[in-house]
Amino acid sequence: MSAKSLQELFVEELRDAYDGEKRLTKALPRMAKAAESDELRSAFTNHLRETERQIQRLEQVFRTIGEPVRGKKCDGLMGIIEEGKSAMEELDEGPVLDAALIAGAQRAEHYEIAAYGTLAYFAEMLGNDKAKNLLGQTLDEEKAADEKLSVIAKSKVNREALMGAGMEGEEADEETPRSGRGSSRGNGASRGMAHDRSRGGVRGNAGGRRRSR
Repeated sequence: MSAKSLQELFVEELRDAYDGEKRLTKALPRMAKAAESDELRSAFTNHLRETERQIQRLEQVFRTIGEPVRGKKCDGLMGIIEEGKSAMEELDEGPVLDAALIAGAQRAEHYEIAAYGTLAYFAEMLGNDKAKNLLGQTLDEEKAADEKLSVIAKSKVNREALMGAGMEGEEADEETPRSGRGSSRGNGASRGMAHDRSRGGVRGNAGGRRRSR
């Protein structure tokens, strides 16, 4: 990154966000197709439409600051998307896969919440109220999407992933001769609960984001 001023850094971050959103428009349909839960599938489909609008907003911001509309490889979201792709390839269909899809989607949302919070803050510092408002709209949508995923996970998906793992363990015990029984059980439930973590630490400011380049 060769930015030498806040304005140049703002443009670099915009390009990063633009590339990330473009990549998500390709990832979200695959995630929706892989989801078993109708509610989760609908959430991914709805967020795809939001993402398309968010791309249009970013293009408006580029025009507002007189910069060409183009992206720059977003390493952060590339890694998150690749992890989600691996989960879809490695896990069987069902609630555990749904839990993994939510975990990956929330990682992406948290990344974007930090990104758009920072961008809106930069726009405010640079005195660009139009850009700040456009970016703020997207920030609100990302927060709402993250909250929706948490509701789906806590109300249904995590519980089903936990119960499914327990049932598999019981079936395995029933098929095992009594003399061969041990005290261990399958631990697939812990994977289903992986995404249910604290979200209180995310703040929209310049200090809230880390990316490896």
